[in-house]
Amino acid sequence: MITAGHLIAGQWRTAGDRFGPVFNPSTGKEQARVPMAGPEEVDEAVAAARAALPGWAETPAVERAQMLFRFREKLVAHAEDLARTVTREHGKTISESRASVQRGIEMVEFACGIPSLLMGQVLPNIASNVDCETVRHPVGVCAGITPFNFPAMVPLWMFPVALACGNTFVLKPSEKVPLSAVRLGELLGECGIPAGVFNIVHGGKECVDALLTHPHVAAISFVGSTAIAKYVYEMGTKHGKRVQAAGGAKNHLIVMPDADLEQTARAIQAAAFGCAGERCMAGSVAVPVGKIADPLVEILCRQASAMSVGPTDNGATVDMGPVISREHRDKVAAYLDVAKNEGATVALDGRGKGGGDGFLIGPSVVDKVAPAMRVAKEEIFGPVLSVVRAGDLEEALSLGRNVPYGNGASIFTRSGYAARQFKHHFNAGMIGINVGVPAPMAWFPFTGWNQSFFGDLHIQGVEGVHFYTRQKTTMTRWFASAAESAQDPIWKTGK
Repeated sequence: MITAGHLIAGQWRTAGDRFGPVFNPSTGKEQARVPMAGPEEVDEAVAAARAALPGWAETPAVERAQMLFRFREKLVAHAEDLARTVTREHGKTISESRASVQRGIEMVEFACGIPSLLMGQVLPNIASNVDCETVRHPVGVCAGITPFNFPAMVPLWMFPVALACGNTFVLKPSEKVPLSAVRLGELLGECGIPAGVFNIVHGGKECVDALLTHPHVAAISFVGSTAIAKYVYEMGTKHGKRVQAAGGAKNHLIVMPDADLEQTARAIQAAAFGCAGERCMAGSVAVPVGKIADPLVEILCRQASAMSVGPTDNGATVDMGPVISREHRDKVAAYLDVAKNEGATVALDGRGKGGGDGFLIGPSVVDKVAPAMRVAKEEIFGPVLSVVRAGDLEEALSLGRNVPYGNGASIFTRSGYAARQFKHHFNAGMIGINVGVPAPMAWFPFTGWNQSFFGDLHIQGVEGVHFYTRQKTTMTRWFASAAESAQDPIWKTGK
């Protein structure tokens, strides 16, 4: 039985009196255990990060970048091993895991540019003989609280940029998927990072609360459900921390009558059922406009019913793997009964597909959903696509105005007018035009709106650098008295 250890002050620890199980979703069997940290372990990790902070913050940005270049090479060399770890503990298909690892590597590549990203601004003679400059300093000890659905990618959204900016870091990965985070810590350690600069603690709410309230944690990054994101934001800011907290979503995919039907259906299929629907950028509500609704639902059901669903850890090629747990599978399945009881039509029922002892459920399509129904409003976080029919573009846009989330949304159309109206007026922070999953790459911020994000500065891109730094402005007046100018030879000869 593997035990995922804490990493504190450069040392791995597996001892403890409380452990949680780590399941393989493909088999339903326990494959590892994880120690559950309390306030004592959190305090040790934060103390180690705090002790390492002065030396790391004074390390030249170029040298910090060189360490990240080494880390990037380690990740590339071990990408396949890391992807298989993601598949084993989360259940993604191996192709999905490989893609998620690659997106994480891209974030490290972005962080390697930190010498340019940290450059300040200077304006000489802002007033007579007065110069003004701004520079960026690290904020201090930072913490990251990451979800189960992207065990390698989301941590890599956070700590490479934080470390590049001169901060030290404490990572708290989801206790459901600790193995990928442990592997990241091992690879980073092989790059020569000083002890205490990067730490890992595992645990549940007690561990999270200890980080949120710790007086020596300066900044918190979080990705997870909206309810927990709101809690993390409120608790963290209450205790004087800067917080970026990305929450859940109910992403809409509008399909105009002029859309390319086959291409659109493939994009929606990938958006709704990729990663078994367990991602905050999943397309969960299709909104066909007008006469395209019937043929779209027909082709979506045909394509989804043809998807192979099964274990992902045995080398077999499948289109969709399991969800994270037995309890979550049953929760997702229950939404189909809820939809039927509220008057919707279950056009494709994925329950019972896949077989075996894993946490498997097939893709489902629920048609003729009304905006007030639970399947239209609540984040299911599984392979269930709701279809809300609209009469025209304005009705489709109005659906977004009435949804509390605002992560992403896409439109499929050949019309420049429809695309422009959608881009300017749909109530979401990440917009796709003929793109199923409008998730930005590392160089752009992950800009969720409304209850999909709590905070000011988003994860990724330059906003991430700004989150992990604070500005200092210096104004300098240069002058010499007339007597000094007359008497000092340097003013006459320049020697």
